[in-house]
Amino acid sequence: MDRMFATAMRFTRNKADAEDLLADAMLKAWKSFDSLEDRANFDGWMMRIISNTYISRWRRDKTHQKIFDDDLCTSDIDDTESLYARLHQPFLLWFGTPEQAFVNSLLGEDIERALDSLSDGYRIVVMMIEVMGFSYEETAESLEVPIGTIRSRLNRGRRQLQNALWQHAQDAALVTD
Repeated sequence: MDRMFATAMRFTRNKADAEDLLADAMLKAWKSFDSLEDRANFDGWMMRIISNTYISRWRRDKTHQKIFDDDLCTSDIDDTESLYARLHQPFLLWFGTPEQAFVNSLLGEDIERALDSLSDGYRIVVMMIEVMGFSYEETAESLEVPIGTIRSRLNRGRRQLQNALWQHAQDAALVTD
């Protein structure tokens, strides 16, 4: 139940809304429990119900209608230099270096804070694909947008996340410019 609540919190960023989302998802799960074919995959099934319930709410909410307008898609993140371009070696090949110390020092709450800093549209796509393990096709189907749109939102979301984590590392004096 903690994992489900944590997922609801990641989507809503608000305890009361997360509780409401989880309650709605549990009710939907209860009503459709007979459709669960693989009971060993209950957690995955519940995560899908939680995310689909959130997405349905998000679509109905009139304040989110313009979340993917042209200004958002052409923001300055496209011009932002990549973390990889700032450093001398590929990120994943560092071992026993200050860069590795940076990676090791990132705490879960720092990553969550960076994830929370993403705009809703990008955060939803990053959450569904990177955190919850949805495929591009499943995400596109859930959000009712083309796969190409999912790919671009994921790329932009990853870059925003990368920049937020880079800024955190600089603020914590873990790396220098």
